[in-house]
Order: sequence, then C-alpha cells, then structure tokens
Amino acid sequence: MLDISLVAFAYLLGSVSTAIITCKMMGLADPRSEGSKNPGATNVLRIGGKKAAAITLVGDFLKGLIPVLIAHLAGATDAVLAAVALAAFLGHLYPLFFGFMGGKGVATALGVLLGISWPVALACLATWVVMAKVFKVSSLSALTAAVLAPLYMWLLEPAPVFWAMNLVIAVLLIWRHRSNIQRLLSGAESRIDKGKRG
Repeated sequence: MLDISLVAFAYLLGSVSTAIITCKMMGLADPRSEGSKNPGATNVLRIGGKKAAAITLVGDFLKGLIPVLIAHLAGATDAVLAAVALAAFLGHLYPLFFGFMGGKGVATALGVLLGISWPVALACLATWVVMAKVFKVSSLSALTAAVLAPLYMWLLEPAPVFWAMNLVIAVLLIWRHRSNIQRLLSGAESRIDKGKRG
C-alpha cells in the first residue's frame, strides 16, 4: 500500500504544471497559448522573462526530485524508486490536472535523475551545458543529454531497473522533442539567444 501511495503521489506532484501556475500568478499569458505553446521553462522565458523561467525551471526540477527523495526516506526498493521516478516524469508529460497536456520533461527528468543518482544527473547536466555553450540550441542540448543518459546510468549506477527506467525516460524525451528534431534537420530550429520556439 505504501509503494502504491508513493507512486500515486509522484504522479500527482508531477501533474502540477509549474509553468501554467507561474504564468497565472505573474499575470502572464498561458504558455499553452503563446510561443511554442509548450508549458515549460524555455517557453516561459520568451513569454515572461528570466525570473518566470527560473521559477518554472526550479519547480519542474523539484517535482521530479522530491518524490524520489521521499521514497528513499521511506526505504523503498530499487524497483519502487524507479516506478516513483517514472511516475513523476509521466505526471509532467501527461498531467492529470491539465488535460494530460504537459511539457517536454527536461527539468523534471534531471530532478528524477538527481534523486536516483547524483553522478548521472551531473553528467547529464554537464552534457547539456557543453552542448548549449557550443551550439546554442536548447533542444539539441536536451536531446544529446537524453541519448547519453542511459549510457551514464549503465556506467555509473549499474542497476538494471534504473537503466530501464532511464531508457524509458530517454525515449519519451526524444518523442516529445519530435517537432524540434524536424526543425533541427531542416536547419530551422531557433538558438537559445534568439529563440522563438522550444
């Protein structure tokens, strides 16, 4: 019963859209109706600026991290930890409270990974930063980190259940970025310093 409660809590917390709530509280446009129409930090940045984007980023990160930490404190097994992590991520992508239309999951995935294995999270963050510095494209940075994340997990935290969880998250991240991939292939994807999409 405790295990089911932990997974349910993770999904419900993940379903809380930081982007939508932040924009509403700051008197900004609904991120689902402006810019890329994605309720995530990158779109909030173009709608409301750095402060709103930072709040969104931290909120999305924490709703991935907090459920995993609580599961750790509750003495959950690796299998339950993996289920909790995946539930929090799925909550962000398909939120119960917002018509199952959520964000792309980059910050929430990082929070989840930090809760599972800080070395893996650090490796993914470093990958994102390096790619962003070199190419100035947020989606390309996120996709590169997502592709490499299962490899990092395999090398740094070689528990099969965590690797499987990470692989599912990576596949979903790539799927949610499919429109970005199309623009990357056509050379139309915007840069971080000039972005109009995300």
